[in-house]
Parts: sequence; C-alpha cells; structure tokens
Amino acid sequence: MFLSLIFVVFLFLVVQGFVRVVVFFWDWLSHGSHLDEDDVERAQTALEESEDVLERELARAERQRGLGRLFARWHASNEAVDEYLDHLHFGWYQAVIIFFVGSMAGLLIEEVWMLATAGLTESRVGLVWGPFSPLYGFGAVFLTMLSFWLRKRGARAWQVFLVSALIGGVLEQLAGWGMSTFFDAESWTYLHLPDHITQWVAWRFLVFWGLLGLVWSHLVTPRLLYQIGMPTTRRQAVFVTLVAVYLVADVAMTLVCFNRKTERDAGVPPSNAFEQWVDTNYSDEFIAGRFQNLKIGKDRDLVDENGNLVMDESGSTLTKGDAS
Repeated sequence: MFLSLIFVVFLFLVVQGFVRVVVFFWDWLSHGSHLDEDDVERAQTALEESEDVLERELARAERQRGLGRLFARWHASNEAVDEYLDHLHFGWYQAVIIFFVGSMAGLLIEEVWMLATAGLTESRVGLVWGPFSPLYGFGAVFLTMLSFWLRKRGARAWQVFLVSALIGGVLEQLAGWGMSTFFDAESWTYLHLPDHITQWVAWRFLVFWGLLGLVWSHLVTPRLLYQIGMPTTRRQAVFVTLVAVYLVADVAMTLVCFNRKTERDAGVPPSNAFEQWVDTNYSDEFIAGRFQNLKIGKDRDLVDENGNLVMDESGSTLTKGDAS
C-alpha cells in the first residue's frame, strides 16, 4: 500500500513536470522574431476582441449569485472563445498540431478501451516511428475542419451528427480498402458483427462517429483551436514545419515497410540498397511486434472472416487452402 502511494505521487509529479515543460516550451515558441505584419495583426486583433468580450461578460457574471454566477462565468468563457474563432484563420499550422495530438490521443483512448473491454494490451500503433495512429489524426483534422465550417454556417446538432457519421464511415472505408488493395493488409474487420455494412464499416461505429462529431464540435474544437491560436513568430512556424516533415517521413516510411512486407511474402527480393536496408531493419519480426493488430500478406491467410486463426484438430495453424 505504501509503495503504491509512493508510485502514485511519483507519477503525479512526473505528469506535472511534463506539463510544465510543455507550457514553458510553448511559451518560448511564442517569443522571438515575428512573422509578416498582417499575420501578427490578425492574431492580435482576435485575441484583443476575445479579451474584451471576456471582460464584459465576466462583469455581468459578478451580478449573479451562487450557481448562477458559476454558469455565467462558463458562458463568459464560451463567448470569448466564440469571438476568437470568428477571427481565426484555419490553415496548415492548426491542422498539423491537431493531427499530431489527435494521433496520440486516439491511440491512447483505443489502447485503454481495448484493455477495459477485451483485456488486450497489444500495440495498436499505425506508424513505424512514434506513438501515432494516423487514422485518428486524419479523423481529428477532418472533424475539426468540419466543425469549424459547420459552425460558421450555424448547423444544427442533427446535421453535425449526420455529417460526422458520414465522414467517419468514409474514412474507415477508404483506410481499410486502401490497406487491403495496395498492401494486402488488414488492421480491423467488422464482418463478424451483425450490423456491418462493409468489411470496414458498421452501423454501431457510424453512430459512434456521429456522437464523437457532436462532442468534438461543441466541446473540443472551440477550446482546442483557441489554445492553438494563430502563429505569430518564426519559432512557431519552424517548429510546426519540422513536425509536419517528421510526420510525412513517418507515413512514407510506414508505406515503404508495408510494401516490402508484401513483396517479401510474394518472394520478391530487394532491388536496391535501400530495400535491403529496409528488410534488415524492418523485418517481418519487427512488423509483427510493432503492429500487433495488423495482418499483412500471408498473415491474413491464417485468419478467417471473424478474425480467428484457422487451426486443424491438433491445434496446428492451417492456411485457408488447407482448411477448405
């Protein structure tokens, strides 16, 4: 019990220290030489207008009592954020940060969900470098852009739900179909579910995407974009550019590894020094250990449509041909 308490305190201190480092680094990025005058002026105007609204609404909140004051303060904060978003220019800067954060947050949520519901602790990363799942990253970017666009047009909640469900379903279908078509790979399948629409889309998850879109649109997007803001210094622009370059290289390297895995299964030898290097450093063992929920090439042949290994009566693994 005492050791557990010490561990909890230690973990809290580590998280607190990490948050302080991130805040310090983010503050450091906001200083230094500025970008173009128009960019700086737009960002400053948005912030000043937002602060004016916050000051005015907080003054009104002080006239309230009890819970009324608490809700009034929350309303004041929301009004200030809405005012800021009215001036926000959504571009590559916000998209890169959202993809970076969304890829990690989505992966963490999926890992926790699988542990809580199925007791699985397998690695479910989607890229060869770093704790990223690009499907969640792209989903976060699309949902944020969608929420921002719908917000400007005063969309109703049911419209946000339907569009989010559609976007989520299209993303899953394209990702699943692309992996299967181009790399003979499979990361998930819904064929074993009674409500599946295609191999990679099911009604229950369309509902999930719709609800996620509602939450993202009303709770996450406003605060997220407000915290990210607009770039005003060269440090911010350079840092986010480097992050974007890293993510592009990560995605490209992952595609190369998947392609070589498929070719190795087909008996195709490396054709140049780079492919030899890939085969040495990103072997089948690496792919299996890194992407534990992913099946590529010959690995898919050992799994039936329900996601189960095909075995003979003695417990030995059979290929689909043998099983038939």
